[in-house]
Amino acid sequence: MRTDGPPGHLPDWLEEPGGRGEEEARRLLIGQLRAGKMAAAGLRAMVGVKRVIDYAVKVRVKPDKTGVVTDGVKHSMNPFCEIAVEEAVRLKEKKLVSEVIAVSCGPQQCQETIRTALAMGADRGLHVEVPAKEYESLSPFQVSKILAALAKKEGVNLLLLGKQAIDDDCNQTGQMTAAFLDWPQGTFASQVTLDGDWLKVEREVDGGLETVRLKLPAVVTADLRLNEPRYATLPNIMKAKKKKIEVVKPSDLGVELTPRVTIVSVEDPPQRQAGVKVETVEDLVAKLKESGRI
Repeated sequence: MRTDGPPGHLPDWLEEPGGRGEEEARRLLIGQLRAGKMAAAGLRAMVGVKRVIDYAVKVRVKPDKTGVVTDGVKHSMNPFCEIAVEEAVRLKEKKLVSEVIAVSCGPQQCQETIRTALAMGADRGLHVEVPAKEYESLSPFQVSKILAALAKKEGVNLLLLGKQAIDDDCNQTGQMTAAFLDWPQGTFASQVTLDGDWLKVEREVDGGLETVRLKLPAVVTADLRLNEPRYATLPNIMKAKKKKIEVVKPSDLGVELTPRVTIVSVEDPPQRQAGVKVETVEDLVAKLKESGRI
């Protein structure tokens, strides 16, 4: 079926007497108007993807207590970042977003994480190269400045991030990035709905669910129940190897990496002591008194 012409324009054969029917004309017109609206909007999304120690690996503290052992340890994409990538790709599949850009900060190995995002459906990657030594002291403050600078440079309308990383559990990057950009934010998102220039975000709070309406451009951080990320298929993994990854340095974006926080010590959690079974309430009270609890 020919649908040539600008959005909203009906082909000549539909305007002729005895055409294929008003209903088909109406469906075609609505589809073209919607496509024209989204094309005119040109919404573009950027997704942050962090390389972390795989969630299934038992983390070991360094002997000097300055951090955790990372050499020779399996790494993967932060699970919450995977959810953010999946949501961006779904928005693109619905033709609500025209391009998805995956960005990661860190050493050369971060490109593997970006390739994973590209295999999931992102269009291109941005690698902000930070040497391994400097990366150890990289904090959410510097990462937020980098993401804000990239968002301005790329002209994106939507910045999607994981709500937190499973290595440091800071839960700060999304909020600080929104502050640097002066954009509205929807954190802990469990549902995202795009409606023109507005974004409806259902977010998880202590008392249940809260719905906020944000004017684009905006920052959204993904919670666990937003979606279930897809597995990258072998054909898409092969295609991802050909997709472009641009490499930039923090200095190119005007961001200084001078650390503002110093790690004093990293300790293993204390060993849990074995419990004691008691027969009666009186025995329980006696044990609590004996241990100084009451």
